[in-house]
Amino acid sequence: MMSQPSLLVLYGSQTGTAQDTAQRIGRQAQRRRLQVNVLPLDHYNVASLISESLVVFVSSTAGQGDPPDNMKNFWKFVFRKSLPVGSLRNLDCAVLGLGDSSYPKFNFVAKKLQKRLLQLGANALLPVGLADDQHDLGADAVIDPWLDAFWEKVFSLYPSMAAVIPLREDEPLPPTYTFHFLDDVSEKTEDRLRIPTEQSVPSQSRPFPARLVSNCRVTDSSHFQDVRHIEFDISGSDIQFSAGDVVMMYPCNALEDVQQFCELLRLDPGAMFSLRATGSTAVPPRLPQPCSLRHLVEKHLDVAAVPRRSFFELLSTFATNEVEKEKLLEFSSAAGQDELHSYCNRPRRSALEVLADFPHTTAELKVDFLLDLFPEIQPRSFSIASSLLAHPQRLQILVAVVRYKTKMYKPRRGLCSSWFASLDPQAQGEVYVPLWVKKGSLKFPKEKDPPVIMVGPGTGLAPFRSAVQERIAEGKHDNVLFFGCRSESKDFFYRSEWEEKMEAGHLTLFTAFSRDQEEKVYVQQRVRENAELLWDLIANRSACFYIAGNAKDMPTSVCDALKEVFQQEGGLSSEEAEQMLLTMERTGRFQSETWS
Repeated sequence: MMSQPSLLVLYGSQTGTAQDTAQRIGRQAQRRRLQVNVLPLDHYNVASLISESLVVFVSSTAGQGDPPDNMKNFWKFVFRKSLPVGSLRNLDCAVLGLGDSSYPKFNFVAKKLQKRLLQLGANALLPVGLADDQHDLGADAVIDPWLDAFWEKVFSLYPSMAAVIPLREDEPLPPTYTFHFLDDVSEKTEDRLRIPTEQSVPSQSRPFPARLVSNCRVTDSSHFQDVRHIEFDISGSDIQFSAGDVVMMYPCNALEDVQQFCELLRLDPGAMFSLRATGSTAVPPRLPQPCSLRHLVEKHLDVAAVPRRSFFELLSTFATNEVEKEKLLEFSSAAGQDELHSYCNRPRRSALEVLADFPHTTAELKVDFLLDLFPEIQPRSFSIASSLLAHPQRLQILVAVVRYKTKMYKPRRGLCSSWFASLDPQAQGEVYVPLWVKKGSLKFPKEKDPPVIMVGPGTGLAPFRSAVQERIAEGKHDNVLFFGCRSESKDFFYRSEWEEKMEAGHLTLFTAFSRDQEEKVYVQQRVRENAELLWDLIANRSACFYIAGNAKDMPTSVCDALKEVFQQEGGLSSEEAEQMLLTMERTGRFQSETWS
């Protein structure tokens, strides 16, 4: 009879959802009294896979079918041609993908990974799990039954597990870390302003503290949306970027939220502690040791996010008040997911607001569990809106401040954009924002000849401002830009800049101001109206076509307009037009970067 297995759970996660699911599998294993290790794929020595016996892989798909950042090295390694075919023949594994079926490359990474593991000889215990955010009940509609099937399979492989009495669901598991409070250490003012002395290119683990030069509103004060043009000084950083790249940064929680959190949990924000891991998990690298509770809550714990189901699962284990416990257990159950959606997801209720709704349970919370209860704040990415060739030593972005109403009394705010809006170097003195740069998904032609056609309504304009600046500096003057916004007088970003470039003959600009006349006008109409020009540029001069902006309807509408151009001017059938667009996409001549 085989002994108890030890389980390894490896994840690739871009926004924290796959990490949350991996940790959930880890907790299920702990309740079954298994040895378990949960790690991001790039923190695992992938060469050790040949000696593992039981592994679950959990992965999301980023961008256009790309692996998440924290599994990129693993991905390169596992697709090496030199890996022997039967090298994973001792491995029993299962792959769970988290995706969104509204994207064309739905769960691409998980499907491709399962196929590759089978090529290398691994034994898949289950078909690949394809969780879908678009499902009425969210990803859990697939994850729950998939996990049930996984454990059934494990129990049949390891019959000895049947004799083990699992931990009850309402018994709290030990915390991942323990807090050790230090009486003799006082909170120092932040030393983050120190420019790192070691010369290395800034990265997620070593961001560069960039000075905020300016933060200006670029929409009219009467306009409903506050959009900011923000400029950073990156001199001395060694940061290089080109058009299409993105800048990454970690936002901070609002000071009022930090204060409310500390009051609810009766914590002293100035108290200093050091963290110790109870198992094999490393202490989060972004937390200084020692650390103040204020720093932990302001810069690390995602208390303003809409909590996931796992939050309610863990919270329920602390509840002693019967009414609260019953509600928390309902929210954690598979049957209660619709109820949870109505309570949390639809009104966008934050974890902090949930704690206020469950005062008895919040009073029972132990500080040691804070890092199990709250995920880490995830970095945010923004398209860079400037070129180093036009603005040396500077990096500029265009940010819409997210603010909207739900049935909640307080308006909902985007964490990062609201944090940006609160930064004011004029009033606050020097402000530094730790940041780093990574390659974006848009790539512009290196050659001088091909014209570039860009469609960027709203803040989708950002990467194209960078591209136009860069291309003009390199002597590339065939630039066509379609820009759309609500009103010429209220949210026409960088207007004088575009006018200057048009006068110099370096840019052709078409605008669509949707609310300046009775009939609404959008960028896709302008694309149709300029069919002759576009067909000439694409069919005769090999132009590249780019779309950036909100993923709702715009990209599809623009693609439809472009296919109409191919039919009307090129005399193609609708199938041929579709094929032409697919060929352009495959050869990099059609690219899009959209966000929801």
